[in-house]
Amino acid sequence: MASLPPLTESLIPFLDPYLPRINPTAVLDKAETDDSLPFITLTFAQSIDSRISSSPGARTSISHLETKTMTHYLRSKHDAILIGIGTFLADDPILNCRFKINHDDSSHLIRPVIIDPTFKLGFYYEKSKLRQAFLESKGLPPIVLVRLSEIRSNPEIKSFCTLHKIMLLPIETEPASEFRWLKVFKELKKRHIKSIMVEGGASVINSLLLARDPSSGKSLINSLIITIGPVFLGKSGVEVSPCKELRLTDVSWWTGVQDSVICSHLK
Repeated sequence: MASLPPLTESLIPFLDPYLPRINPTAVLDKAETDDSLPFITLTFAQSIDSRISSSPGARTSISHLETKTMTHYLRSKHDAILIGIGTFLADDPILNCRFKINHDDSSHLIRPVIIDPTFKLGFYYEKSKLRQAFLESKGLPPIVLVRLSEIRSNPEIKSFCTLHKIMLLPIETEPASEFRWLKVFKELKKRHIKSIMVEGGASVINSLLLARDPSSGKSLINSLIITIGPVFLGKSGVEVSPCKELRLTDVSWWTGVQDSVICSHLK
């Protein structure tokens, strides 16, 4: 695999206000064992017309190598990277962190988290790039969130996960529009996940954009970082667009060789 180009230096001060304040490899102390949630960064690349792929299930290149390096820099600042099973099946992603300050440094090991209510992962994991990265000590095995009823009805799920060192996290989940993000993030915090970078796909993004803490009404997203590539993917593309209006605040823009990046918080 080709090495990443160097990180554009101007990205570091641009991104810094939107990143977790804690060391992602630090051990939980007493102040971090309460009911506070992990720091959630929602980030993805999209076209000008708000599409993240050219069609459902299609692997689509949108961003420049410059912002691909940025993505791995962002991963170096988080404990976990979360995607839906649809993204895993479409892209066969490695879900690791390749960013290094210099060649002598070791890569940060980030924990993949996959939302997979019916455990489709089991049919594809053994030949996946994700598993190969773990076998080569370049990545970690995932945490997989599976519907509790599915686990109870299929005992082979537990044995498969044990064999492959996959952490199985039971969830009582419904369709994505009703997904219990608050409970999921609390469960991940109990497993020493203090910061999570959510990358997709569309159903995960659209659902999380609307997710709120019922007690405070605040968004569960701490930071929103979107890369916008100079391309229209058309009406057949997979769209990111929540079902109601959302306003951004604390907005900053950065423009690189090809892409633009917007960082913000949600009102």
